[in-house]
Amino acid sequence: MSDFSDREKGFERKFVMDEEVRFRATARRNRMLGLWAAEKLGKSGADADAYAQEVVHVDFEEAGDHDVLRKVKADFEAAGVPQSEHQIRRTMDELMAQAVEQVKG
Repeated sequence: MSDFSDREKGFERKFVMDEEVRFRATARRNRMLGLWAAEKLGKSGADADAYAQEVVHVDFEEAGDHDVLRKVKADFEAAGVPQSEHQIRRTMDELMAQAVEQVKG
């Protein structure tokens, strides 16, 4: 019985660690996405950092990436920046891969 309990506790610890990595990587990805979008919007310096923080914070509005995608897409449309939803999503995926490597590394 002890072996089963030890395995269960090990799986629980791994799950918690995986969730923490995912959370940190998502926040990092959103920051990088915010900086990427800020550059496209013509923002730099403190304005770019503030915009990146907005993107990070908007992710807490609802589960998933839809809130982040919706914000960036709406901001691009308002500023006349030609980026399709597909292009934004592809950038999000690329940045997520980078963020996971950075968090794990």
